[in-house]
Amino acid sequence: MTAHSSGRILLGAFEMMNPNNGMPTWTDPRGRGDDWDDLGYWLGLARTLDEAGFDFLFFADTYGYATLGGQMPREVAAHGIQFPALDPMLAIAALAHATSELAFVVTSPTTVEKPYGTARRFATLDRLTGGRIGWNVVTGSSQATTDELFGVTQKLTHDERYDAADEFLDTCLRFWEHSWDEDAELRDRATGTYADPSMLHRVEVDGTYQRAAGIFAVPPTPQRTPVLFQAGTSDRGRAYAARNAEAVFIQGQSIATAAAHVADIREQAVRQGRRPEDVKVISGMTVTVAPTEAEARELRAQYEAVLGLDDAAVMFAGITGIDLTGIDPDTRVADLHTDLGQTLINRYARTDPDIRVRAVLDQFRTKAIRGFQITGSPEQVADEIIATVDGSGLDGLMLEPTFGGPASYEAFIELVLPILVERGRAGRPPGVTLRERVSGSPRLAPTHRAHRLSVTDASPEVSVTEPLSAT
Repeated sequence: MTAHSSGRILLGAFEMMNPNNGMPTWTDPRGRGDDWDDLGYWLGLARTLDEAGFDFLFFADTYGYATLGGQMPREVAAHGIQFPALDPMLAIAALAHATSELAFVVTSPTTVEKPYGTARRFATLDRLTGGRIGWNVVTGSSQATTDELFGVTQKLTHDERYDAADEFLDTCLRFWEHSWDEDAELRDRATGTYADPSMLHRVEVDGTYQRAAGIFAVPPTPQRTPVLFQAGTSDRGRAYAARNAEAVFIQGQSIATAAAHVADIREQAVRQGRRPEDVKVISGMTVTVAPTEAEARELRAQYEAVLGLDDAAVMFAGITGIDLTGIDPDTRVADLHTDLGQTLINRYARTDPDIRVRAVLDQFRTKAIRGFQITGSPEQVADEIIATVDGSGLDGLMLEPTFGGPASYEAFIELVLPILVERGRAGRPPGVTLRERVSGSPRLAPTHRAHRLSVTDASPEVSVTEPLSAT
């Protein structure tokens, strides 16, 4: 499947507000061990991306951390494996104020939060950023630890978490899209009327997982609903994305597997009454570039030398709940099962049904949860990026830093981005909301299921068996 011949590639940057961006690299001088908790560092990075024309800065996030047998392994704290960490949502208003066009996508879970609080925070950010906000909807991460931290006693399976996420998102959508009529906010000083009470509607939800009742306290914002991102390529995750997401984040390992994910997500979206183009698919990509191929490969070797096998095993356990160090290294990965990180298990098992634990750990050490890996000269990297996008049907890429600091972004901006712009594959349209960049409209597509909801869950969503008209 080829979805692009010469289209603009959506461009984001993948970040985490902790000492590393995945595997530990903070001790390297090119890392951010001394800067990760300094707002000035993030302001500088946001300005760099904004000036270069990136579409968005994406913050992955989790409340939890890796555990083995219910305890934090020594490596987590000693080596800074996604620990400690700050809450990136609290920095977004400052980052938006320091930039003019860059948008921001923030991860927030549906497991331990409440829909009203989430809806209010994202609506606030949509207003304060002028429509430059997206929500990466996740059902959980490092869930065993997160449940303990929040005192959660009701344990849900992988699929049940997606059922709960459906209810959670529906409740948010009811607040964003249906609690206020379009013209309800008057701000009429002459009559002393701020909002027309007759145009406000009480949301009533009494579901299996969520309960909420009342009028949303935030008036309609530039996008009303933040752009809905979703990460995860498990079977249930793709089904959830097909129903709800406007942009799906995958970690492509090959053009063929990425193309299969793109095709499946879009086919499922059509079955949900949506159009294929209603769902954009964006993959992670780690780029190591230098003026010559030899220099780039040396830089990549330096990066891989920093990464440790023990750290890889700890991170793998934190995501999947499986401690590979305690499993026979000749065990087939396809025979492992988990409710925590099925996406990661499936990635290896589907690519190679016979792959063994030993090989997975070695691959995970250098790739971790990252997407495509591209190393080479500027022309080589640009050629491979275009071939990857065109061959897979991807709509965009999210750059992942190598050592953790801004150097890899700066090299890409200096060496690769001008080539992509010259070839008509990059270049951000000015003065628009994040959704306008993603879909061409500031509001949710008319085919999105949010429009078939009402303020109450007493009236079930309209059943869809045929694609809805876009008009």
